[in-house]
Amino acid sequence: MPAGMLLRSSREASYLWDPQEAFGLNAYQAASGNHLSSPVSLERFVSYGLWFQQHAVPNLDGRKINNIELHPNGFRVSLEDGEMFTSRRVVIAAGIFAFAWRPPEFDGLPSELVSHSSEHRDLGRFAGKKVVVVGGGQSALESAALLHEGGANVEVIVRSPELKWLGWKKRIQSMGPISKLFYSWTDVGPAIISQIVSVPGLLQQFPRGVQDRFRKRSIRPAGAFWLLDRLKRVPLTTGKKVVSARPVGDRVRLSLDDGSERIVDHVLLGTGYRVDASRYSFLSEDIVQKMQRTNGFPRLGPGFESSVPGLHFLGAPAAWSYGPLMYFVSGTKYAATQLTRHFSENFRSA
Repeated sequence: MPAGMLLRSSREASYLWDPQEAFGLNAYQAASGNHLSSPVSLERFVSYGLWFQQHAVPNLDGRKINNIELHPNGFRVSLEDGEMFTSRRVVIAAGIFAFAWRPPEFDGLPSELVSHSSEHRDLGRFAGKKVVVVGGGQSALESAALLHEGGANVEVIVRSPELKWLGWKKRIQSMGPISKLFYSWTDVGPAIISQIVSVPGLLQQFPRGVQDRFRKRSIRPAGAFWLLDRLKRVPLTTGKKVVSARPVGDRVRLSLDDGSERIVDHVLLGTGYRVDASRYSFLSEDIVQKMQRTNGFPRLGPGFESSVPGLHFLGAPAAWSYGPLMYFVSGTKYAATQLTRHFSENFRSA
């Protein structure tokens, strides 16, 4: 995420979870003296994450994993410095960076002309440039705001006929305690659906088609209401799709489905992520071949265990099996407690 971004989720839903609930945002603020605004800034949240790690998991091994492959004793894990070891179980919680989605219309174009929003830490390099942002979700819209505020000439192009804004929750909250009937503290999903997806065990009782609809409805592209003022001077072109992109010297020419064209210095893709567990580069081919997947998501059973015995997935890859809560920080409590319970029960029976 580029510097200057803010968390879309509420402060209550941005806590990392620990068993004693001793390392929440309030504890971090008291210990560090760092003020936390609402919404929480990226810089403060990263600082909070590092503080949490240092207190909750101080003995973190920072080496990268090069390869995980099947072994008679479970798995062989190879580290970047050449060390290898075996383990009966492996839990993968490797985030979504590997799943950044780049529409095929932009295939073959160099990074100087087209990049994904996940590839940037500082959008200041585009000051004075003409930039098109593709996408209508939070990442695209907030990137457009930051680009505009940093001196770029920006246009947002969205294929949907209209942009969606997240504002209903704030209005319903004005109703007082009754609002809790509509929205879970996890801050995931629209009214009513929010309560269902906050309990994955409940969600799993619904037919598969309903689960999929709830998941997609809970993560559909939308922008936070506090972006509206920041985007007043940014052209927002809706109902249009880029059908081709080709280089023209050191710029890029975009052709849209309405016949219009744009020639710009750079295209920033705020096109989100599409989970495909096989894109984790550290997973060996034998694991990928053995792993059952649906639309890229590993199919998970109890304890987030995949069809490869002993291999578990947390985070976004778990969303097909456990619902949209797994995409968000507020899902860490459920995931951690269920995984720990599963391990405890299996170790007792072993």
